[in-house]
Amino acid sequence: MALAGGTLPPDDVVVAALRTGDEAAFAALLDAWSRGMLRLARAYVSTDDSAQEVVQDAWLAVVEGIDGFEGRSSLKTWVHRILVNTAKKRGVRENRAIPWSSAFERQGGPSDGSSRFSGEDGVPPGPWKDFSVLWPTPEDEALASEVRGQIAAALAGLPDRQRIVITLRDVEGCTSEEVCEILDISAANQRVLLHRARTWVRARIEAYFETVGRPA
Repeated sequence: MALAGGTLPPDDVVVAALRTGDEAAFAALLDAWSRGMLRLARAYVSTDDSAQEVVQDAWLAVVEGIDGFEGRSSLKTWVHRILVNTAKKRGVRENRAIPWSSAFERQGGPSDGSSRFSGEDGVPPGPWKDFSVLWPTPEDEALASEVRGQIAAALAGLPDRQRIVITLRDVEGCTSEEVCEILDISAANQRVLLHRARTWVRARIEAYFETVGRPA
């Protein structure tokens, strides 16, 4: 299954391919979603290895359950709900809260979170600009890396539900409707969790900018 400009085909095309055992279709989904799924799983479990196992188990469940996919939600939402349910079960077994310390490791592209914080839901964009624009020089790249570390630290200080919502919205680019379906929460609850998470992270980053004397 070929990707047009790096974009997945419509859900019905992908689902049909998966149901016939199309390995290219499965590989395309792995490439498109696995990195974000790993970050999300890591918010529920205690180690990177556990997160990898959660993602593997989730993909196995997707393959085994694809014939039962009814299209009531998007394929991405359905897959991520399977992931969340799998991660929750593993997290319960581990019986501990997990700091999200590795969520913003630089992996290239917008998935590192540096350009995904928007002004939606009433929170001004402030410092959520592409770091490559703010700091184009090699010397300033080190500072950009420090900021990513500050974002990771801020996220690690969030309550689990806020951290997961902001991960889905601002890192993975899910819509508010998708987040509500994935986490089975109301639209109002999603907005409150996201607003509180963004406010916390924004305050931490603004404080950091003040200490280094750079504009937010």
